[in-house]
Amino acid sequence: MKLRSPAIRSLLAVCLIPASLSASPAQKTLVCFGDSITAGYGLPENQSYPVDLDHLLAAQHSQFRVVNRGVPGDTTKDALARLPSILALQPSVVVLEFGGNDGLRGIAVEQTERNLTQLVRAFQAAHIRVLLVGIALPPNYGADYVTSFQTIFPTVAHTQHIALMPMIYDGIYTLPGTIQQDGIHPTAKGSAMIVQHMLPYLLPLLR
Repeated sequence: MKLRSPAIRSLLAVCLIPASLSASPAQKTLVCFGDSITAGYGLPENQSYPVDLDHLLAAQHSQFRVVNRGVPGDTTKDALARLPSILALQPSVVVLEFGGNDGLRGIAVEQTERNLTQLVRAFQAAHIRVLLVGIALPPNYGADYVTSFQTIFPTVAHTQHIALMPMIYDGIYTLPGTIQQDGIHPTAKGSAMIVQHMLPYLLPLLR
């Protein structure tokens, strides 16, 4: 994947290239922990956004390797059940992408917020940096529920003092060729754009 923005290329060069080229710092793990969007549902295995992210960081001589732990259909409750397996990987950074399936199933907003908070606190207790990734619901779920759902991610990020990418499809969803025919999951083009839009939120956590 080509990184088009010169500004982002320059920022990556500063943040990710080791200070001493003769040194070989121990590789660190970045886990993309999420649902079907992270898993790359409907795409070949090599076209999910975590794969694009891994290739990009490798090309920039980053010490981070990216591990994809996305499972289609998972809710925040499922994420809590999988939490021990993520902690066992001893990641330095986690990209946390859950909540969409909670919303599609009409799970109470308060429950989703509690689950995400519990996940974040567990990572913080293990000294793992977290980027929380938000998502929006279709309008046909009712204005009240949709509005309440949208407050989950900024609320958790604010109260737990973590980084937030407010909307995973920000600037992407309305562009042709970025979303699959199901109207939910990204295409290969959409996945590549997710990484480009995620980088400004993620880079400070990789320093």
